[in-house]
Formats: sequence, C-alpha cells, structure tokens
Amino acid sequence: MPVRPVPGAASVAAPQDGKLFAPAAARNSDVLCDLLAEVAPAKGRALELASGTGQHAAAYAARLPGLTWQPSEVEEVRLDSIRAYAEESGLGTILPPLQLDATAPGWGAAHPAQDLIVLVNLLHLISEDEARALIREAAAALAPGGRFVLYGPFQRGGELTSDGDRAFHAALCAHDPEIGYKDDFDVIDWLHGAGLELLHAVEMPANNLALIAEKPAI
Repeated sequence: MPVRPVPGAASVAAPQDGKLFAPAAARNSDVLCDLLAEVAPAKGRALELASGTGQHAAAYAARLPGLTWQPSEVEEVRLDSIRAYAEESGLGTILPPLQLDATAPGWGAAHPAQDLIVLVNLLHLISEDEARALIREAAAALAPGGRFVLYGPFQRGGELTSDGDRAFHAALCAHDPEIGYKDDFDVIDWLHGAGLELLHAVEMPANNLALIAEKPAI
C-alpha cells in the first residue's frame, strides 16, 4: 500500500519488544471502541484494514469479544508489531495478521464474507483512485448485511473546517499532490457506487468523522 511518510502525520515510536506505539492510536482507541460497540455486529468476522501498530486490533478484540478479528498491514515491521500486541493481549479472537495492500485490486474476492470491515485514518494518506479502489474491494469482501466503518479527517461539503485541518491538508498536498483530505460527500458517493448504503455519518472528537455503510442483504 503506497502510504507515504508525511509532515505532521501521527508519529510512531520505535518498536519495544516488537511493539510499535502510536500516540494517536492510544488516544482514539476508546472512542473507536465505543463507536464499534454501537454499530458493529455482535458476532462474526471482522477485518481491519491498515491496522498500523496493532494497538487498535487488541483494543477492539477486548471490547467486542463476539467478533473474530483479522488485522492486516503491508510493512513487515507493522505486522511484527500487530503480532506482539495480539500475543500480549492473550485473546484468542485475534487472527495472525495478513500482509494485505488494501488499495490493490482483487483482495475483496480473496477475503469474502466479512461481517465487519474497519478502516481508520488512511483515506487522507492515499490518492483518490486508491481510495475508490479500496472501497470497491471492501464492498466485494463484505457479506450481505455486513458493515464498513471508515474513520478519519474529511472535508465537509468541500470545506476544511478548522485551522488544524487546513494546515495538515496543505502539508499533505505539498508532500504529494495526489493525497490529502477526501470530501465526505465524494466518499459517500463512492460507497453508493460500490453498492453500499450509508447508515450513519457520526461526528467524532478532534474534528474526525465516521461513516458507517452496509452491504444490502440479499
């Protein structure tokens, strides 16, 4: 997955005992767990895309024990970190992490029948084409009635709504003109175009947004 280091992006500390640490993941874990407790299915298969350090996967599995969690990442150092957090958790509901590029074509058909897919803080770090491909593949991977939860910073109706967002978006675009904040209305259109239905758009702390979409049941 072509995620590029960018100025102003959340920092990740060097691994200790194999575990990377992202302060942002520590800050938003409780908020994300609260959200998933409201919108996720009570049981089934859950796929986390771009799992990062593995902090979230461990937190999700502890909070939602009825789901079997499949973390995924691209970089080996992050896969090692996910394994370390899973082992430390002692939870049997976290599967060994997959090496998966969520922007690549075809992975949805290779990992079907997911009851839940979670994506946190990635869309602003990839291009529009990559974001649309990711959404199409997630839709293909969902089981009928399955839900897709996207969380992160967005433009709102074409506008950046805080000084911090304007500065971060500008830094992203200066680093790579193809990346940056996606517009919430555009992302909702991409979800609909992939055959998903938007259930909720939830305002989250730190000016983030969560979009919850569902694949219609057959």
